[in-house]
Amino acid sequence: MRRSLRAGLAAAALALALACKGAASPAPSAAPPPEPPPQPSTNVVFPDGWTVQVDLALTPEQQAQGLMFVKYLPPDHGMLFLFAEDGPRSFWMKNCLISLDLVWLDENDRVVDISRDVPPCEKDPCPNYSPSRPVRNVLEVQGGLCAAHKLAIGDKLVVVGLPAGARP
Repeated sequence: MRRSLRAGLAAAALALALACKGAASPAPSAAPPPEPPPQPSTNVVFPDGWTVQVDLALTPEQQAQGLMFVKYLPPDHGMLFLFAEDGPRSFWMKNCLISLDLVWLDENDRVVDISRDVPPCEKDPCPNYSPSRPVRNVLEVQGGLCAAHKLAIGDKLVVVGLPAGARP
């Protein structure tokens, strides 16, 4: 009787061990879902070939936010503000922490005016910066970048990788 009890306990222990081992071993899983393809970036190419990757400011909320609270802007990054039509544009540097060059553009991405090294606003009231005439779009880049790349009024910038429908 002891022998059969011992054999029964051993069989139960073995069954339990196999059951636990089966539960502990990972079940074959499906492959992880594929990552979405990277979104193409939008770039602005200067006449000398310098390329700036830009975030787009398309909505009034994005345009109001701009580059506020940005502590550092690499020289090859910026923001492109796209508008539906030409108009008098006015930007200020409220809550901006870095100096910027504001490149005022016509509907063909030709430089109409440049506000160079616009400093952050340190106290109210903040001054407004405007181009010499109505413009369509505005490019913001690191302060001093336009001088470093000899960007001038009348130069044509090339916008590459703009998503379909991004231009209003």
